[in-house]
Amino acid sequence: MPIVLIEWPDILGPTSEIALEEYLLAMVVSLAASIATYALYLLFYRDWQRGAGIHRVFLLAGPAITLLFIAIQWSLPLSLGLLGALSFVRFRTPIKDPAEIGYLLVVIASSIGAATYNYELIGILFAAVALVLVGQRIFGSTGLRGLTAGSRDLIITMPAADYTQHEAAMLEFLRSNLRGFRIASTTQSAGSASLHVNFRRSRYDDRWGEFRTDLESTVAPSSVDLYVG
Repeated sequence: MPIVLIEWPDILGPTSEIALEEYLLAMVVSLAASIATYALYLLFYRDWQRGAGIHRVFLLAGPAITLLFIAIQWSLPLSLGLLGALSFVRFRTPIKDPAEIGYLLVVIASSIGAATYNYELIGILFAAVALVLVGQRIFGSTGLRGLTAGSRDLIITMPAADYTQHEAAMLEFLRSNLRGFRIASTTQSAGSASLHVNFRRSRYDDRWGEFRTDLESTVAPSSVDLYVG
């Protein structure tokens, strides 16, 4: 019986003719962009210690995304297969601040740019991001923040009994030191009370340690927990 040879179709699609050096350059650029995003996160994201810690994935995610797109961009079947495979992946880590999503999008965009060899676009992206972050740092505390009422949040948590006793003195302290002061909500549960207020600027100029000390002297002998956003 004769042996019949069957040529299977190339399900992986055509291979790239780009040299290995191009792939290595793309990975290096992707890693450099991830490091730059990591540095921008630590420099400009003021609540990084209270955030979800999403920056810890930047250095791994950048090169991984780049290699992923390099591997699938030459094959439609692989692209569709990857789409089906990733549909089973679920991430349960909460994003505590929407600002963190912006940094993650910068990592993804720069990684895709490296995978498609659009290095000029990556440079334009980081120039725009740096300009926005520097402008936000310069104008955020000197003028633009004041254009929007309630642009910052302050949450004060303390024992409910102490809150009832010192409420008037605490509110007077807040009105005297917070510009654009407005009470957003007040809640009490499990023996603790939380006061959520909005404000535009503070006379303490982000010296929140000193602010907390002075506030606690107003409600002494109670202690308070602060969250400033």
